[in-house]
Amino acid sequence: MSDVLDQTEVDALLSAVATGLPEQEKTEPAERAQKQPHDVHLYDFKRPERVSKDQMRALEAIHEGFARNFGASLSGFLRTIVEVRVASIEQLTYSEFIHSLPNPTCFNLLSANPLEGQLCLEISPLIVYPIIDRLLGGSNAELFIPQRPLTTIEWRLVKRITDRALSTLTEVWSHLVSISFELAETESNPHLVQIVAPNEVVVVISLELKIGTRAGTMTLCIPFNVIEPVMSKLATQSWLAYQRKAANDRQRATLASHLRTAEVDVRAFLAETTITVHDLLHLQVGDIIATPKPADTDLLIQVKDRNKFAGRLYQFKGARALRVTRLAEPDETL
Repeated sequence: MSDVLDQTEVDALLSAVATGLPEQEKTEPAERAQKQPHDVHLYDFKRPERVSKDQMRALEAIHEGFARNFGASLSGFLRTIVEVRVASIEQLTYSEFIHSLPNPTCFNLLSANPLEGQLCLEISPLIVYPIIDRLLGGSNAELFIPQRPLTTIEWRLVKRITDRALSTLTEVWSHLVSISFELAETESNPHLVQIVAPNEVVVVISLELKIGTRAGTMTLCIPFNVIEPVMSKLATQSWLAYQRKAANDRQRATLASHLRTAEVDVRAFLAETTITVHDLLHLQVGDIIATPKPADTDLLIQVKDRNKFAGRLYQFKGARALRVTRLAEPDETL
């Protein structure tokens, strides 16, 4: 059955033909519809995001602190400036993580007591060999990066770097939970290591290391099932609040330890008075300067030009001494 226009549609059509819409106005709606962006996001149902954005931000904050501390520790150990920063943090499957690594590489398996399971710490050969060259007295000027597994001696040298990394990791994670990171095993071929199922979700934190003109990556792989028991503590608000509290406690303890050994200037004032310039010019040995202060009045003791104590003048072991009798008022006069 053919479509039949009613009278309203016929009138509207005739009106449009009579007024004659410009060609630009006729094409604008179609072009606008084509240019309008669509709010479409890709989602892989085979790899759900098991870690929320807030928890990812908390993990990033933790490892930004790790990057700062590890960079400072490595700079002191290598006696050169080492820059460490968090390059990226993302969720992948373990299979995707393994296939993204070079072979051979410096692959370390970590334990995180009391958590069950293992983590991975991979250090790129692009930065491992410059570090080894630096430890052996080289200049990294014309360093060749060999495509071979590390030797036994090179593994022992790299262990001095991984030990510092694990110590720093343990320190920054201790602000959240009590975890002890330890090196469990080393491997050159990452494809031979299977710590979780290939389709298991892992959090991959990539850090960039720079030593002079050389740069490379250090990647930490954290399987979700390992940190799942502590994921509830990674909420942004609680982490930030804990971070502020921990920082304040550390700062207070550090300041207190430094203040205990700090030296301050202490002055005691006998009295004050005024004299004429004539009397000042004619002062001689044996002259007495009278003050309006009674002899039985406490002397004022200032610390760093601030009134702190009041006391009496005594003699102790052949030396002049002051015995503190009370706290001084802030506005007390000499």
